[in-house]
Amino acid sequence: MASIGSTISIGAVHEQTIKEAQVFSTATTTTHRHGKQLDAGALFVLKSKGSWWHSGFHLTTSIVAPPLLSLPFAFASLGWTAGVISLVVGAIVTFYSYNLISLVLEHHAELGNRHLRFRDMAYDILGPKWGKYYVGPIQFMVCYGAVVGNILLGGQCLKAIYILWNPNGTMKLYEFVIIFGILMLILAQIPSFHSLRHINLLSLILCLLYSACATAASIYIGSSSKGPHKNYSLSNNDETRIFGIFNAMAIIATTFGNGIIPEIQATLAPPVKGKMFKGLCVCYAVVTVTFFSVAVSGYWAFGNEAGGLILNNFLNEDGNPLVPRWFIMMTNIFTILQLSAVAVVYLQPTNEVLERAFSNPKSGEFSARNVIPRLVSRSMSVILATTIAAMLPFFGDINAMIGAFGFLPLDFVLPVVFFNLTFKPSKRSPIFWLNSTIAVVFSAVGVTAAVAAVRQISLDAKTYKLFANV
Repeated sequence: MASIGSTISIGAVHEQTIKEAQVFSTATTTTHRHGKQLDAGALFVLKSKGSWWHSGFHLTTSIVAPPLLSLPFAFASLGWTAGVISLVVGAIVTFYSYNLISLVLEHHAELGNRHLRFRDMAYDILGPKWGKYYVGPIQFMVCYGAVVGNILLGGQCLKAIYILWNPNGTMKLYEFVIIFGILMLILAQIPSFHSLRHINLLSLILCLLYSACATAASIYIGSSSKGPHKNYSLSNNDETRIFGIFNAMAIIATTFGNGIIPEIQATLAPPVKGKMFKGLCVCYAVVTVTFFSVAVSGYWAFGNEAGGLILNNFLNEDGNPLVPRWFIMMTNIFTILQLSAVAVVYLQPTNEVLERAFSNPKSGEFSARNVIPRLVSRSMSVILATTIAAMLPFFGDINAMIGAFGFLPLDFVLPVVFFNLTFKPSKRSPIFWLNSTIAVVFSAVGVTAAVAAVRQISLDAKTYKLFANV
C-alpha cells in the first residue's frame, strides 16, 4: 500500500509540474517585460509559436529577395576583385551581426525580459529616447520603404511580362503597380507573422528558382554570339568611379539588409536558445547559392553593361529577347510571386504598430472589435504604399538613401553596440575591438553611401515625373 501511495504521490507531483510549466509557457506568450500585459500588436502580430525552421523561412524571405538581381550592377562599379570581396565581407559581417543580436535577445529572455521588437531592445539597452526617437522611426521608415519598393518592382515585372506578350500595348506602369497593390491588399490581411510560415517556405523555393533562371540565362547569353562584348573596365572619370563604388557598397549592404531580426525571433516559441542560429544557417545557405551565382554569372556575361536589374539585360537594344520569351516570362512570374511574400514580411512592423494602436488585447483576435479596425488600417496602409509606388516610379533612388540611413545602422552597427553594452567584454579582448571596428567602419560606409544616394537623386531629378511610365 505504501508503494501504491508513493506512486500516486509522485504522479500527482509530476502532473502538477507539467501544469505549472504549461502556465509558465502561456504566461510568456501573454505577458511582456516584468509581467506587464502584452499590447495587441505583440499579442496578435508577433505570436510566439514558431520553430527554428520557420525562422529560417522568415529570414530567407527578408534577406534573399529580388534586389539580389542588382548585384551584377554593383559589380560593374567595383570590378571582379572588389566585388567578390565586398560580397564575402557583407555575408560574413551580417551573419556575425545577426547572431550577436540573437544572443543579446536570448540573454534578456533568460533574465525574464524577452524583447519582441527592435525598439524594445533599444529602449532597454540604449535608453528610452533611442528606442522612441531613433530606432523605432528608422525601422518603420526602412520597412515601409521596402514595401513601397517591392510594390513598384512588382509592377515593373508585370509590365515586362505585358510588353513581351503585347509589344504594342498601351497600359502604363502605374496600372501594373495598382494590380500588384491589389494582390498586396489581400495578403496584408494575413493576421500574424507566424501565419506567413508556409508562404515564406514557398518564397524560399521561388528565390532559388528565379536565381537559377537568372544564372542560366546569363551563362547562355554570355556563351553565345548574341551577348554583348564583355568589358570589365571601370569608369575613367574619378568622381563617377568613386561615387559608383560608394553606391555599389550601399547596394550590397542593403541587399543583405534585414532590419527585423528581433521581430523574427519573437515568432519563436520559448525557449528560444539556439533556434535563430539554426534559422540563420538555413538562410545563409540560400544566400550563398543565390547571391554569388547571380552576381558572378551576371557580371561575367554583361560586364560593365549589367543593368540595375539583370533581367533587363535579357533583351537587346531593340527589345528582342536574347533567351526564349517563355523563359523570361517564367522568371518574372517567379520574381513577382516572391516579391509579394517579401512585401508582406516587411509589412509586419507596420501591422504591429497599427494593431497596437487600434486593437483591444482584451477582445478576441477575430472578434468584430478587432477585425474591422485591422481590415481598415491595413488596407489604408497598403493603399498608401501603392499610391506612393505609382506616383514615384523613381523610388529606387529614394530607397537607396533610406537603406543607407536605415539598413546599415540597424544591421551592421547596432548589433555590435548592443552586444558590447550587454555583455561588456574587456576592452583588451579581440571581440570588443572587432565589434568596435565594425561599428566605426560601417558607420562611415553609411555616411558615404547616403552622400552617394543624395548625389544620385540630384542627378536623376530632371527626369522625375509623377506617374511616369518608365
